Order: sequence, then C-alpha cells, then structure tokens
Amino acid sequence: MTPTTVADPPITDTPAQRVSATSTARGAALLAAALVAAVALPAVVDSYTVSIASTALVLATLAMSAQIVTGLAGLPTMGQAAYLGVGAYTAALLANAGLSSGPAQLVVAAAVGAAAAAVTAPFVLRSRGTAFLMVTFAVGELARTVASKWATVTGGDDGLHAPPVTIWPGTAPLRAEGYIYLYLLGCFLILAAAVAVLLRTRLALVLRGAADHEPRLGALGHHVTRSLFAGWTAAGAVAGGAGALLIAANRHVSPADMHLDMSALALLAAAIGVGTMRGAVAGAVLIVVVRDLIGAETGGHALALVGLAFLLTAYRRPITARLRTWTARRRA
Repeated sequence: MTPTTVADPPITDTPAQRVSATSTARGAALLAAALVAAVALPAVVDSYTVSIASTALVLATLAMSAQIVTGLAGLPTMGQAAYLGVGAYTAALLANAGLSSGPAQLVVAAAVGAAAAAVTAPFVLRSRGTAFLMVTFAVGELARTVASKWATVTGGDDGLHAPPVTIWPGTAPLRAEGYIYLYLLGCFLILAAAVAVLLRTRLALVLRGAADHEPRLGALGHHVTRSLFAGWTAAGAVAGGAGALLIAANRHVSPADMHLDMSALALLAAAIGVGTMRGAVAGAVLIVVVRDLIGAETGGHALALVGLAFLLTAYRRPITARLRTWTARRRA
C-alpha cells in the first residue's frame, strides 16, 4: 500500500509583509510623482519661482551632507557650509580659468570638498555631542574667515563671480532659469543616487551602530574612528558638490554663503527629516518655501517662521511621545 502524502499548505504573505510591500509601492509612487512634478516645474511657474526651486536644490544637497553626519552617525554638525564654500570657490576658480563644464566643476568641487573634510577630520572627530557641535561651528567660522581674508584668491568679502556653466565644453552656456534648474536637478539626482548607494554599504551600518552605542561597536572589533572619518569625508564631498551647484545657480560666491545660517538650515532640514534622506530633502524644500515664498507674503517675518520651525522640530518628539502614551492609556 502506497503511503499518502499531505501537501504542504500554500505559502502566503504575512500581514507584516503585505503592509511592507504596500508601503514600499506607495513610497515609490510618491517618489515618481515628485520627480515628474520637479521636471515639469519650469513649464508651469514663473522664473522667480524657478530660481527659488534652484535654491531649494542647493540646500537639499547640503542637507543630505548634514544627514550623513547627523542622521547616520548621530553627530550634530554646524560646519557643513564650510565645505559648501570650499566647493563653490573651487568651481568659481575653475570657471574663471576657462573650465566652464558644469559636470567637471561638480566632480572637482566634490573631490576638493572631500579633501577639506579629510584635513579637518582629525580635529573634529575627537569630540562628541555638544562639543562636536561647537567644534564644527568653529571650523565653519574659521573657513569663513579665511575666505574673507584671502582676498587674492577668494576676492575677499566681495567674493568671486563666475561665467555661466555649460553642459559640455563647446556647448552654449546655460543662462535661462529653466535650463539652469533642470541642470541642477540632474546633478542633484546624481548626488542623491550616490548617497543612496552609500546608505546600502557596510559603512552606513557601522555609522548607525556608532550612533547607537559607539563603545560596544568598538568592543566588537569595528574601526569606529576610521568609519567616522570615511563618513565625514563623504559628507564633505556632498557638501562640495552643493557648492558647485551654488555657483551654477548664482554665478557668485562670497564668505556670506559660508555663514552659520547656512549650516543651521542644513541641520534643521536634517532634523526635520528624522534620520532619512528623503525627509532631509523634503525639509530643505519646506524651509526654502517658508523663508522665500511664505516669508515674503508675511511682511518679512521669514526668520521668525524659520525659528518657529526650529522650535517645533525640537519639541516634536517629546510631544509625540506624550501623545502616544496618552493614547495607549486611553485604549487600556
């Protein structure tokens, strides 16, 4: 008599897997819709709004740099504008030397930004927490002072002007706001893709582990300082790329572009993003909209609105935690 076998029950997705798949599909759809809207923007708004969108792309790129340090490694930084300035001055000097290719300026500016971050890393990475915040602030102010005093190279307080960028040597320069914006959008997407690749590497895992419990990670045999050095250098490269985008957008850079305000806005965007790159980019766009669009309609109270955003971001987590606790008690 042949023994009968019982077929295994069909494998079905668990509720958690279905929710995860739905969330992923929804996120991909939202990202695709945002990309389509971004590409179509110059066709539906005026040139002033397009210029504001270009500013948002520069800040969004700098916010990604800040998020690598703050969101991944858990180190709040107030010095990313220093590396933005390094990249911007590099791009301006290249443009004035005859290298008008925007992509070439972007690559060189990112490399110089990474080199500048690597030089300052031994001083910055000795501290943690509030001390790290203050050291990065000091680095940013030192870089701004150097840019102001080194007039033979940087133009001093007046800064440097640069000719319009070209997509490729020998092509027509980009002068219309719409074309400049689309070029910036393309560069931003390339940098965002590079950051997305970084987030999937072992380095990102080590940085997250260092943010949670650095001593334990070191006890497990990981080279935490070396990983932080690599992360800080990568953040400097992204900030340097943001500087090249700044030159493409404004055709001018000065020490004012390296001011504390720029680093603070990048840190705010990273805080709004709650540790995610998409959130940091959305936070940067929100800040520019509040400051340059809504602020212009409120009688010049843009700084007050940005300050309010700081406060809401700082108190959001405690308030959210209390609301969740209160809701759980009500349900119990």
